[in-house]
Amino acid sequence: MSLYHLFYDHWTSGLEIFILGALLYYIYLFLKKTQGARLLIRVVLIFIVLTFLAQFLHLVVLNWLLRNVSIFLAMALVIIFQPELRRALNEFGLQSLFTSASERHELIEELTNLIFELSRKGFGALIALERDVNLKTWVDTGVPLDALLSTELVMTLFHPKTLLHDGGVIIRGDRILGAGCIFPLSQRDDLDRTLGLRHRAGLGLSEETDAITLIVSEETGHVSICDRGVIKRHLHEKEFRDCLNNLMIREESKTTSP
Repeated sequence: MSLYHLFYDHWTSGLEIFILGALLYYIYLFLKKTQGARLLIRVVLIFIVLTFLAQFLHLVVLNWLLRNVSIFLAMALVIIFQPELRRALNEFGLQSLFTSASERHELIEELTNLIFELSRKGFGALIALERDVNLKTWVDTGVPLDALLSTELVMTLFHPKTLLHDGGVIIRGDRILGAGCIFPLSQRDDLDRTLGLRHRAGLGLSEETDAITLIVSEETGHVSICDRGVIKRHLHEKEFRDCLNNLMIREESKTTSP
């Protein structure tokens, strides 16, 4: 049989494998963003193993039970992961899958101007930029918001006389999700002893998630960036802009290029 006939007879199988592979890949990307991903994977694996054993060993009662429980399990998962599903559907329906580079540059420029305006005013600040890992757990520790990012609003939130100025602000895209949020403190022993709680909180969140944290020191006005447990301190405006550009645009292009 020639390669042409082999391909002609079985091209639908290849298409089916491709569609299933793409579907599994996007399910994996979705699960990466959820806080309960490990729990969900364990439940699914246990269910698959029990189903296989029931079929292989002809366990009639267990097989009947799994078939009936599967419906309720699916409903329970939808209820448990309702916030993540709503967020995914919202992003799919209202936003493009890949934000354009020009929009990213505009956001970086806005964040740069905002951070150094806070620095000039002498306002301490802690800002987390959400990436793939959902930060809802930390949003819930503060005051949930759903507001468009603006310099005036962030300056108000971090004003020393406001109730929320000591906590962190969480940003997704160009929207503020929460303020006054409590971030986990880094427990590392090798850190500079001059680092205060604000810096340790920004570093701690970057260790536990893939969020980028931006820090303005209230005492010195110095600006820092934390990413994946690494802190860059005493950044000037151009250094800050270049670093944020590298983290938000160049790194994303590397991950999406395959």
